[in-house]
Amino acid sequence: MPHIPLPDHLPGITGLLEYRLDTAMPIRELTQLLLRGESTLSQGERELIAALVSSRNETNFCNAAHTKAADMLLGDDTTAAAVKTDIETAPVSEKMKALLQIAALTQRSGLAVTPEAVARAQAAGATDREIHDTVLLAALFCLYNKYVDGMATVTPTDPAYYEVLGDRIVNRGYNRPPGGHPAPQSTSNQS
Repeated sequence: MPHIPLPDHLPGITGLLEYRLDTAMPIRELTQLLLRGESTLSQGERELIAALVSSRNETNFCNAAHTKAADMLLGDDTTAAAVKTDIETAPVSEKMKALLQIAALTQRSGLAVTPEAVARAQAAGATDREIHDTVLLAALFCLYNKYVDGMATVTPTDPAYYEVLGDRIVNRGYNRPPGGHPAPQSTSNQS
C-alpha cells in the first residue's frame, strides 16, 4: 500500500508522476531525451541499461517494465535476462558489455566508476557521449527506483500488465499523454 494516496489505476512510477505534475515534467523530459532521443545507442540498448539498474536495485515495477520494453525493442526475450544474469556472457557487443559494467558500477556508487572501466569502454569503441549518457541513465534509474520503492507504490504481478506497459513505452515513449491518465470507466449497466 502506498505511503500517500495515489491514483489506484496508476501503479508504479505513473501514479507518482501524476501526483506531482510540476516535478514530473522535467523528469519525463529527461527520460524521453535519454531513452528516445537521438543517440548512437539503440533504444533497446538504452532500455537494457534501465532494466539492469532496476534489477540490481530490486525495484520490481521498473525492472519488469524496462525488461519488457528492451525485449520488444530488441526483438527477443532473452537478451535482457542474460544481461541481468551475467553481463560478460550476455549476447551483446563488447562495447555494450563495457557500458553495462559502467551502469552497474554507477548503480553501486558513482565513485565506483573507475578510470579502468571508462578506458575499457573507450577501447571497445564507446564515445564520450555514450559513456556520459550511460552514467546519467544509470543515475536517473536509481532516482526512479528509489522514488517508486520509497513511496511503496503498487507493483502489479500480472505479466499481462507489463506487456501493455512495455508496448506503451515502446510506442509512446515517456511523455505524458494529452489529458493525463483517466481513471477506467465504470462498467455499470446503462440502458
